Formats: sequence, structure tokens, C-alpha cells
Amino acid sequence: QRQPVESGGGSVPAGGSLRLSCAASGYIYNSNCMGWFRQAPGKKREGVAAIDIDGNISYADSVKGRFTIQKDKARNTLDLQMNSLKPEDSAMYYCGVDPGHLITCTSDSAPFGVWGQGTQVTVSS
Repeated sequence: QRQPVESGGGSVPAGGSLRLSCAASGYIYNSNCMGWFRQAPGKKREGVAAIDIDGNISYADSVKGRFTIQKDKARNTLDLQMNSLKPEDSAMYYCGVDPGHLITCTSDSAPFGVWGQGTQVTVSS
């Protein structure tokens, strides 16, 4: 199974924005569920956002109103726009795709099935 490839991470001050992209050719049109999750050192993995094949979207409470997940079918990417970033958003961010095993698709479905190497996001206070 092809692994997604994440990009767009970096270091920003609190209140800043970043846009993460996940190259997911072959999954954008066919995967029942795709999403983003994150993990910081010493912390549990946290599902951030998910989108199903019908476009239904789910966000973790911690990012609602600040993060936006969307598919860019022209670029075959799954993007995560992150605004009003906080230091607690600092983590490695991963893109996950469901190869066909999930029954439900929510941010709690992380890691979704197949995931990439991740991209680091660091938010300074």
C-alpha cells in the first residue's frame, strides 16, 4: 500500500498559521476515510480531523474553529489549514488514509490505516 507523504510543517509563533499537505494519489477519490492526527513526545496520539468519501468532516474539539481539512482533487492532496496556532499544537503531524477497513470515519478513527512519515509543527509562545 502506498504511503501518503506529508509536507508543510515548520516553526511559527503562537497565533500563526501553517498549511499541511498530504500527497495521497490514488486515495483522494477512493478512500472511505482520510485524516490527520498528531503525536507529541510523551503524549498520546490525537486524531485532529477526518473527512469521508462523501465530504463529511469531523474535528477534535481542541482544533474546532481553528483547523480546516479539505481535499484538493486537482492536486490529489489532503490539506490541513491551521490557524491561530497554540504551543500545545506542537507535534508531529501525520496523514492517514483508510484502505477500506474502517466502519466509521471521525477524528477518533486515527491513525486511519496507512500513514506517512509525518511533518513536524512547532509553535513557540
